[in-house]
Amino acid sequence: MGKQLKEVYGKYFQEMMQYSKAPAKIDNTNVYQEANKDLTKYMEIILSENFLPGSGLGNVENFKAFYDAVSKEGKRGLILMEHYTNLDLPAIIYLLKIHGEEWSKEFSDKIVAVAGMKLNEASPAVRIWTEGFTRVVIYPTRSLDKVDGSDVSEEEKKAEEKKARTINLAAMRAMDDCKKRGQVVLVFPSGTRYRPGHPETKKGLREIDSYLRLFDIVLPVAINGNCLRINPECPDEMLNDLVEQDKVILTAGKVIDCKEYRKSILDNLPADEPDPKQKTIDGIMDILQELHDKVEPTRL
Repeated sequence: MGKQLKEVYGKYFQEMMQYSKAPAKIDNTNVYQEANKDLTKYMEIILSENFLPGSGLGNVENFKAFYDAVSKEGKRGLILMEHYTNLDLPAIIYLLKIHGEEWSKEFSDKIVAVAGMKLNEASPAVRIWTEGFTRVVIYPTRSLDKVDGSDVSEEEKKAEEKKARTINLAAMRAMDDCKKRGQVVLVFPSGTRYRPGHPETKKGLREIDSYLRLFDIVLPVAINGNCLRINPECPDEMLNDLVEQDKVILTAGKVIDCKEYRKSILDNLPADEPDPKQKTIDGIMDILQELHDKVEPTRL
């Protein structure tokens, strides 16, 4: 079993804290956060030390086709990627960067991740591991559901719902600005990291259908291998995750036309289908799983 993240890389914490600039509280004025390049280098150290030989990009031609459609044709591009660890976002940016071609380096700079506000607000130590990458911060639906299920007054619930709406409206505007600038938005469609033995954590969120309506093309990306395992003794504490060396491969599926994809799904649903939005994201999750299952035997 690997050692905890804070044990292996805690030696960098104080140094990283000196560079930290990200806000500790999220509101509608600070949902777009540019990468703090002073902190990016620490993530690259972690990845370079733990990605084994053979790690890299799979189906590079699909990454390139997506990049060309965004940069040359002006398509509004969305990446939907599997989610296993808190190194998934750093991994795609790092592997594109070290792939070594000019287009892949430019691609890595275009990625803007949609991130939950917890990564900013949980603690300074968590925040510094997030801050090295450009993000649009949202108030996740799951977080609001927890408030609804908690023992707080109706007035407090309404105040929190208003806060969520305000933040998420600002986030949508920020994403629109990203599209206009030719940036690429990356979303983890499950909304959480996959936990072995908990298949519900790999289920796509129905809200992803809204993203499919707002973008022109999607690049599905599967992840095989990971260097940061969820610690079963404290699964919600990121800094207690276990560091392991592994061969990590990020594989891109074929570029998907959002409009055509949604139409193909919706046109084949029965008239009485109770949740067509869920069906569109279920199809994306099936594509990701198929990619993942195809690569895994070749990785080992």
